Amino acid sequence: MVIDSPLGIIGHPIGHSISPRFQQAGLDHLVVDHRYLPYEVQPDRVADFVSSLRSESVLGINVTVPHKEAVMPFLDEIDEWAAEAGAVNTIVNRAGRLVGYNTDGYGFLRALRESGGLDPAGKRALILGAGGSARGVVQALLRAGVAELAIANRTLERAEALAELASNRSVPAQPVELNSLQNGNVPEGSDLIVNCTSLGMYHGPDENASPLPASQIPPSALVYDLVYNPMLTPLLREAHSVGAPTLGGISMLVYQGAASFELWLERPAPVSVMMDAAMAAMREREAEAR
Repeated sequence: MVIDSPLGIIGHPIGHSISPRFQQAGLDHLVVDHRYLPYEVQPDRVADFVSSLRSESVLGINVTVPHKEAVMPFLDEIDEWAAEAGAVNTIVNRAGRLVGYNTDGYGFLRALRESGGLDPAGKRALILGAGGSARGVVQALLRAGVAELAIANRTLERAEALAELASNRSVPAQPVELNSLQNGNVPEGSDLIVNCTSLGMYHGPDENASPLPASQIPPSALVYDLVYNPMLTPLLREAHSVGAPTLGGISMLVYQGAASFELWLERPAPVSVMMDAAMAAMREREAEAR
């Protein structure tokens, strides 16, 4: 398969993605005559697909799982954020030269500040999970001046490896077993709790599970769940029950997509239009699921 539109997104599977809905809404609002299409690309076809992006008719693509790392060897340049995160979610075609970016950290921070009303500078954060999403979140928080981190994961060794990244930046970081948090050992004074696991994801292996029970959620902490399907996840329900402020993952999704949009078109993205389209797409999906 090769790309036959100026813009798009690749993944495997790709049918779940709502990026085409809100990216196309942004293009249509600005009266840009481009199509943004989803492309189902098998892992063994990634190299050929990336090569097709060099066509002068292509502006670039978004990249989602499982290809965020796989595309990197086929690019001509990788920006600092993507190199540090070890993953690319945006490719820009600059006159046949392919440049890889990672806008996830930007999207995470913009959503945190603008939708969540929290500046992480000087704050204490608890990160749930230690995979690729968690690494990107930790990277963003470190750049934003977070004061202290706790990183919880089912496998302690992975939490320790991510904590070392923070420690190398002279930021105190405590690795914790996720089970110990669930049993009552949540670090005191957390201003922010971020779920970077797949727990609670619709159609996931643990779609009814929350990484933390209500009893372990400080009412003063902002609870930020990167899972956006469903919009109200089990963790967010638990947080609501104790009166804690919450933030779902849809804002980060749109903000990272808007950053990609601006890299491709070199003009401001109509974020409010894109956000409305994303919310409408999610409401439709949740209505279909009922």
